[in-house]
Amino acid sequence: MPHATDKNDILFERARAVIPGGVNSPVRAFRAVGGTPRFVKRAQGAYFWDAADRRYIDYIGSWGPMILGHGHPAVVDAVQRAVAEGFSFGAPTEREIELAEAILALVPSMEMVRLVSSGTEAAMSALRLARGATGRKYIIKFEGCYHGHADALLVKAGSGLATFGHPTSAGVPPEVVQHTLVLEYNNLAQLEEAFTLHGHEIACLMIEAIAGNMNFVRASAAFAQRCRELCTRHGALLVFDEVMTGFRVGLQGAQGVLGIRPDLTVLGKVIGGGMPLAAFGGPRAIMEQLAPLGPVYQAGTLSGNPVATACGLATLKEVARPGFFEALSHKTRTLVDGLKSAAAAEGIAFSADSEGGMFGFFLLDALPQNYSTVMTTDNARFNTLFHGLLERGVYIAPALYEAGFVSAAHSDEDIAATIDAARQIFKTLRA
Repeated sequence: MPHATDKNDILFERARAVIPGGVNSPVRAFRAVGGTPRFVKRAQGAYFWDAADRRYIDYIGSWGPMILGHGHPAVVDAVQRAVAEGFSFGAPTEREIELAEAILALVPSMEMVRLVSSGTEAAMSALRLARGATGRKYIIKFEGCYHGHADALLVKAGSGLATFGHPTSAGVPPEVVQHTLVLEYNNLAQLEEAFTLHGHEIACLMIEAIAGNMNFVRASAAFAQRCRELCTRHGALLVFDEVMTGFRVGLQGAQGVLGIRPDLTVLGKVIGGGMPLAAFGGPRAIMEQLAPLGPVYQAGTLSGNPVATACGLATLKEVARPGFFEALSHKTRTLVDGLKSAAAAEGIAFSADSEGGMFGFFLLDALPQNYSTVMTTDNARFNTLFHGLLERGVYIAPALYEAGFVSAAHSDEDIAATIDAARQIFKTLRA
């Protein structure tokens, strides 16, 4: 833990005086684990240094975008050249077209794409487009899947499948979420019943096919396939939220891993390379419903920002190189397998999974299949693990509900050091 005179403590006190909770996004606050957030001073490769100049092996990577590691030379060069040309124009640029073409070349389900500035904006716009394209108002989402903080998505399950959701945030009127139906992830019976009851009214089903916001939880192949079948049968659109998984779990994202073609895809994080950039896209017939061609309005002053597109385009060029994901997947599996072995040696209940450069672990005997099971994880033991790793120079997400990320910059030595640090903490958990 930081000392009383630690620079992180000093900065946190300053921040709390002028920023609500001292942070500009809640998960950074360390409220789930206790203690003082680390204020990052600089980052390079697989590491960042905090305000007190302590170095950490970074497994959040700005929550996913830094797949190449921090400060990759090709990306830095592209951004510096773009900055010299101008920060923002409010007019089209050739680089927007190049990034769109690069995305479409890699994701077969998308024929057109629109660039925006955040994952929340992309998901919100995709929902509006789905409603506009189908002429329907109801949407399905799953408990534990996070699609940004748009009002209609800040919702928890109702009392039954005939009852729509309830807001999970103050400031969201019940009327705003009355058309959102929340189901249990991987629950086939609920999925079937929902479409039986409401199929003719459902505009879309939105899902993280590999969830990263209840830690790392996969949709089963059968569940994902049934989502596709029921949407097709009832005329609803299947929307894959790949803000986290897009170009992170594989070159075609979770849809490539599962072999399922969604109607709309929401992208973010990696496609911006660490800059604020996101996108949504799908077949031409649906995307042409957007303004200025169609009746569904969507706009953004900074959409397709020239510096962000330079960063994203340079990042995509690197991840598309032959062998990139094979090497990244191997690193991530080595980490996950090492953590499982270390826990098993100490008799600690532990399960873990990974895909590409994304991973998650649970202090549970078996991998959970839904949010309610994730919630049974022992918070106190997780907090001990989190702070133990932090003290040993390893930075993971400060909440047990978040996935982790490995970058191409992580070395074998970094992976080994992380496993060794975890092994030391597992010994204390056993005691």
